[in-house]
Amino acid sequence: MKELVEHIARAIATHPDDVKVTEEEEDGEIVIKLEVHADDKGKVIGRQGRVAQAMRVLIRVAAVKEETRASLEIV
Repeated sequence: MKELVEHIARAIATHPDDVKVTEEEEDGEIVIKLEVHADDKGKVIGRQGRVAQAMRVLIRVAAVKEETRASLEIV
């Protein structure tokens, strides 16, 4: 899942080298934290949060396949 988020964020970002994705486990749920350059934050979130919401849906689908729960935080 981490690789999926990183691939999508790097494709969208103007500064792909500044994309950093970390994966942590909290209370049985995988929390994926995405950090991007300040200029790219708007692109990654998208208009009215549509891009971020789409990434969250993809993460949830991947988590269901692995029989776990996952969420995305954009830092």
